[in-house]
Amino acid sequence: MRVKVLGPGCARCKRLEELTREAAQEAGVAVEIEHVTDMARILDHSVISTPGLVVGDEVKVSGRLPRREEIVAWLKQAAA
Repeated sequence: MRVKVLGPGCARCKRLEELTREAAQEAGVAVEIEHVTDMARILDHSVISTPGLVVGDEVKVSGRLPRREEIVAWLKQAAA
């Protein structure tokens, strides 16, 4: 499954990538994570506030760090 972390590379964006990896392992879902730092590509997803997380083609969160449990639920739902 393709997942995108949207953000310029700040500490919160890096933490979101770590949380996503942990959540994928917990959910038992194989993910390919792409960290998108280009603002034009971030805006293509209509994300104005980072960090953002895209699972499949759907923006799940922007502007905050979600709990790992939230990410686990999103990944399981997308994998079903």
